[in-house]
Amino acid sequence: MSALTTPASAAVTDEHVVVAASVVEPVVVTFDGLYVWSFSPRRDGTRGRSGWRVAWPAVMRDLLDGTTSVRLSDVGGAQVHFDGPVAFRGNTAALSFRDDHGHPLAVDKAGHLTRVFSETGDDVRRHIAEGTARAIADLRDRVGIDAHVSYGCLLGAVRDGHMIGHDSDADLAYLSRWTHPADVVRESFRMERELRGLGWKVVRMSGADLKLFLPLPDGRVVHIDVFGAFHVEGTFYQLGGRSGQLDRAALTPASSVMLEGVELAAPADPEAVLEFLYGADWRIPDPAFSPVDPWTGTRRIEGWMRGVRTHVITWNETYRHQRGSIPRKRSSFAEWVEPRMDTSSLVADLGSGSGRDSAWFHARGHRVVGFDYSGAALRLTRQRLRRRGDPNPEARVLAFNDLRAALLAGAELAREPEPPYLYARGLVGCLDTDARANLWRLSSMALRRGGSLFLEYAATRPGLRRPSPRGLVRRVSTRRLVCEITAAGGRVVHRETGPGLDFFDQLDPHVARLEVRWDPDVDSDPQTGPAHEERQMSVKSRKDFLRKVGAIPLWVRDLGSAVHENRRLNRRVAELTDVVAELLVPLADRDEAKAQALLASYRESTLAP
Repeated sequence: MSALTTPASAAVTDEHVVVAASVVEPVVVTFDGLYVWSFSPRRDGTRGRSGWRVAWPAVMRDLLDGTTSVRLSDVGGAQVHFDGPVAFRGNTAALSFRDDHGHPLAVDKAGHLTRVFSETGDDVRRHIAEGTARAIADLRDRVGIDAHVSYGCLLGAVRDGHMIGHDSDADLAYLSRWTHPADVVRESFRMERELRGLGWKVVRMSGADLKLFLPLPDGRVVHIDVFGAFHVEGTFYQLGGRSGQLDRAALTPASSVMLEGVELAAPADPEAVLEFLYGADWRIPDPAFSPVDPWTGTRRIEGWMRGVRTHVITWNETYRHQRGSIPRKRSSFAEWVEPRMDTSSLVADLGSGSGRDSAWFHARGHRVVGFDYSGAALRLTRQRLRRRGDPNPEARVLAFNDLRAALLAGAELAREPEPPYLYARGLVGCLDTDARANLWRLSSMALRRGGSLFLEYAATRPGLRRPSPRGLVRRVSTRRLVCEITAAGGRVVHRETGPGLDFFDQLDPHVARLEVRWDPDVDSDPQTGPAHEERQMSVKSRKDFLRKVGAIPLWVRDLGSAVHENRRLNRRVAELTDVVAELLVPLADRDEAKAQALLASYRESTLAP
């Protein structure tokens, strides 16, 4: 029996839902009886006179167009806060909250729009469990890694032997035998290569976080996340942001659990691990659960492992769900760049996106190689190039936060018969400082013999809105870029600013364009300083004790930045060690044919999507 709260206590609009202020438990949202989303009013909402107001997730908003029966209830369905038809945007036609194949969609635990297990058949769930068992067997028996189920898979197995309904992927973890972050990352690099050799499609998400792709009989692909776990100085860390006290004895040797009728390796003490991951109330279903991890642990993991594919899922969703909004014709920047390049030259489209400009350059007689870190973008680039008549389109994986990937791409482009032209529209606005440093490093390697790097980006100026897509692209200071480029040995030979177009070809009032060269006979200006000046705080310049005390927060902040930078060096050491061992040592014999084969092999085993 379900109890319906008073109609005035809840509401559903195009922008948000409202539940009574007395509602503190998770709220489950269904459309026509199918799960679509869940939220925690206190965490996700804003308190007002009418109660808790919670905005629809951004990934849902474009699809909220039509009429459906909306139900807001507690997890068990006993307490119903709202139940009735809603015509979103005033549209009386039936709302279809489904993918292109007609499968129901929902917002998963990571905030992404996907198919969840509650709308997946028993036979498919068993297939996922069997695929998970195969991944564990490969990791344990073939790769030599102490792997077991974790997170949602472990939770579902221990609770009732079934997958969590609002989950959408399989989760594994492994306890590393190493206790130094750089060694943990190197171990993950080895795992990645060996898993590819066993036939798995692998994508690296961070220094110790891999994603395996499991094809399903219904045509979709489910991800199996493989999270690294390790102890450092007595503290346990597990990718996914968890840290704290958990004894090694709780993790190994492995026990076993049953999931969808399939036996899987599990931690030695599953209940202790679940309490560590989800807290003391892990037995109580909570589809809106969000962990609160120690800030210090989260920052350490981020510093040591640092994601190499930040925002990649959001970019994939943008290309899949907003394809109609993405322009198909060449950009005005491509038209501006093309006359500045030699005829029939090689164009490396860095951040090729939908492939709109790659295809146009190919049609103009250029050989084009697209680079991107989004799988959806790489597929679109290949499709566009094929439609333009390229029988063997080249679109390669390149995550600029991965030094190995940047060095590999730089080596490949440096060995081309003629110097390439590097084309990057909108790219620098998607990169952080470390990733931009890798872009300059790649450019330096590829352009020593000639050629240019062409950049277009949304530039900074007071009072301007954020560029689109929001949250994925930001404005960049031209002065900062020029200082970084100069420090990296580059030379800006052309610069201009003015009105331009954003990712969706909407007007942007302030866009900058640069042409950059790395000429071997031109010395960079050694007087050009860094992108920003560090504050020099001299004790002698302080006149009294209070001013010294006032400077302490700055000193602490600077110390924190230095410590964080040192942590990030662990991943860089691991990346460089991997490149030296796998590439530079074998390349020392200077056999060109062997070198080309080695570069191709390294890309296939290390970076292939």
